[in-house]
Amino acid sequence: MSPAADLPTKVGVLVVGAGPTGLGAATRLHQHGLKDWLIIDQAEEAGGLACTDITPEGFLFDMGGHVIFSHYQYFDDLIDTAIGKGDAAWNTLERVSYVWMKNRWVAYPFQNNISALPKEDQIKCLNGLTEAKVANTIAQGKPANFDEWIMRVMGPGIADLFMRPYNFKVWAVPPKEMQCEWLGERVATVDVNRAISNVINNKEDAGWGPNAVFRFPLEGGTGAIWKGVSRLLPKDKQRYGKDMTISGIDKDSKTAILANGHKIQYDAMISTMPLDIVCRWLGKPQWADGLTHSSSHIIGIGVRGQCPHGLKCWLYFPEDDCPFYRTTVFSHYAKKNCPADDVKLPTILRGDCQEVTDAQAETGPYWSLMFEISESSYKPVNQGKIKLAGGEWSELVKETIIGALNTKLISAEDQIVSIYHRRLEHGYPTPSVGREAVLVEALPWLREQGIWSRGRFGSYRYEVGNQDHSLMLGVECADNVLFGTKELTLNHPNVVNAKKNMELLYGPTTFLGAHTATNGHLNN
Repeated sequence: MSPAADLPTKVGVLVVGAGPTGLGAATRLHQHGLKDWLIIDQAEEAGGLACTDITPEGFLFDMGGHVIFSHYQYFDDLIDTAIGKGDAAWNTLERVSYVWMKNRWVAYPFQNNISALPKEDQIKCLNGLTEAKVANTIAQGKPANFDEWIMRVMGPGIADLFMRPYNFKVWAVPPKEMQCEWLGERVATVDVNRAISNVINNKEDAGWGPNAVFRFPLEGGTGAIWKGVSRLLPKDKQRYGKDMTISGIDKDSKTAILANGHKIQYDAMISTMPLDIVCRWLGKPQWADGLTHSSSHIIGIGVRGQCPHGLKCWLYFPEDDCPFYRTTVFSHYAKKNCPADDVKLPTILRGDCQEVTDAQAETGPYWSLMFEISESSYKPVNQGKIKLAGGEWSELVKETIIGALNTKLISAEDQIVSIYHRRLEHGYPTPSVGREAVLVEALPWLREQGIWSRGRFGSYRYEVGNQDHSLMLGVECADNVLFGTKELTLNHPNVVNAKKNMELLYGPTTFLGAHTATNGHLNN
């Protein structure tokens, strides 16, 4: 956290990026007692894509629907050490999710709850399920892509009503362009007999998924976790701010070139920068071209009044009456995600986008919604600037508020007191059909150059791109740099996602760290 003038010109391990992966790597290096390392990030503080922004009015918004559920004991112990344990630090919430479709709420997962649909759609879905069951029985080989998987598992009814339109809204890539090895625990399959029974008995069947119960910090949003993790690390090993922006890498001299002209030589680099960017820098545009990502727009609104959505957590929107694919009732996660009830704020916009001028500041209570919209060359969005709520915003913000009205998330009379918008160029790493062909070449080649590319976009494997995975990608990478140990999370997603992983544990130090001298070398 020292100024750029104090930067070293050479380090043993340079960690680029202070999101979960970079902080995981730095934490592990520190555990082992290594002294010769440095972590840098162009942001003003730690967090990366897991940071939290605060509007001028005091509403918090994450960079998407982040919640805490974990496959790793190491992750659990570290974040508890960082911000505290139990009810004093965390809310524990039950996932209550619905799909808005046909002007009604359908419990999630959709494929288990077609009983909520009109009769004609129930028939389409059930017929499709039985067709798919027969077709899948006689199919030769694995599905060639995600769209084929959808058809084999769910049939044309569910595919056309929900899976195809929803997944295009999420990924901004046609399902035919995506592989299906990533699915694992991410998408619920269908028990045909159960689906039929639910229709006959008109039964709601919710609660599927690895995150049916999750944790969320009482204050500070998701970003508070990673700021807490950074505080466990030595301050003199961390540098933040725009001067830490990397503009290039000289792989031959193992030198990172910063935007301000400063150069840092390294023996090993752990890079969490997007792999496509690094490949272009290093003269491998064909690999960059073989990777696909979508951008994300995070839009938030703060509203005066009592939240009308009960215990709902996050909600899905496959239809075209709104630009967003998912909405999180962010105020439900933590009371302090909104200003205190006695804070006085003026209304800046009505729910029907009617302007409000000269409004008097009034007290709360307040609630908030956070919307996610994807963008790609397949799915462009309107980003022209318009005047709205006394300021200048993207057209997409107004479209989102109108979409919230269309889907009954807000009413025309609601008093909006705060608006938020942030675009993330790298939002989702797409599990494209051609992804693995790139990764099996690019990651080992970079390793030969002394660069370990890891993280949500560093290694581009969405199936191990949650916060717990991302942290462990960094932890296991640090061990690989130091000792050559295997990286289970990177190379075997299906293994780590199938169990609670207890092999690595977090503590102030490892055996090695406890037996390492202050100069970072082993005691004799």
